[in-house]
Amino acid sequence: MRSRRGSESGRQDRAETPEPKRSPRFGRSRVHDSLTAYTFLAPFVVIFGVFLAYPVFYSLYLALHRVPTDSFDVFGGLVFVGLSNFAKLMADQKFWWSVLMTLYYAALIIPTGIAASLALALLLHNRLKWVAVFRSAFFMPYVLDMLVIGIVWTLIYSPHVGILVRILETVGITAFSEKGFLGMPGSAMPAVVFANVLKGAGFGMILYLSAIQNIPRSLYEAAEIDGASGWQRFRAITLPLVKPITLFMVIIGTISALNAFVEVYAMTSGGPNVDVGGRALGATWVTGYYVFDTFYTQFKLGYAAAMSYVLLALTLIISLVNRRFLRSEV
Repeated sequence: MRSRRGSESGRQDRAETPEPKRSPRFGRSRVHDSLTAYTFLAPFVVIFGVFLAYPVFYSLYLALHRVPTDSFDVFGGLVFVGLSNFAKLMADQKFWWSVLMTLYYAALIIPTGIAASLALALLLHNRLKWVAVFRSAFFMPYVLDMLVIGIVWTLIYSPHVGILVRILETVGITAFSEKGFLGMPGSAMPAVVFANVLKGAGFGMILYLSAIQNIPRSLYEAAEIDGASGWQRFRAITLPLVKPITLFMVIIGTISALNAFVEVYAMTSGGPNVDVGGRALGATWVTGYYVFDTFYTQFKLGYAAAMSYVLLALTLIISLVNRRFLRSEV
């Protein structure tokens, strides 16, 4: 009874005790902190608005208009055409060919890039001499500009001065001696993919290597005691535990592949041509290059903007499908 009365009296005392009032100084300090935070955020907000947000909305504005070819005014000289640019794309054979070549490029580079990155990570996970030197050497091409990489590989693939063609000729392979790797429709796209995989494998290698090093060693030791082979340990332990990195690599690779442009521009310029239904179309004519050619060469700004939004929608759809498909297995 005493304890019950004491608890009730304590509750009454706490209920009767007035809450302390916040001083005006406390409110002013919160306002000051908020103003300070907004001040530091202001440069980023300005840069984001000018260089990212404005181009996105202006490109949508362009997609709904037609730009006269004789003169161009940022806003005044445009003719509103509604969705006719998007409707025109549906019947554009060159556009759908570029979409097909983009998907072909993505189908080649994504699994190849993931396999190369994982293989390098597994090799460098072993106790090798100068492992830090090898990591830096494999990662170095990733920080180089793709235009520089493309020019270098163009010289390597060249039928006249390319070292790769000379090596193949020494073993009796002369199929690339006349046109080189980039001059033949069947080898142009794989050659571009190979160069890009070697450039970007270092980035995926670092991600996979950090994930593999975080796998407990005890799991491998237990599997080895149970008699599991190296391949079985890799399939049952390593692959499942690095699936989050694989999901990340697939999504990033999809976005990068569907927006490919610089590597094609630097190495092939969309060629070589291949005969498709009586029409000459580029074997590496990806959508990103078609947008560039339509925008800067043909000066069809509205049509190019419509293509970019269709490519954006395609990228989002494929990324969401990949995420849902792989997310269920992660």
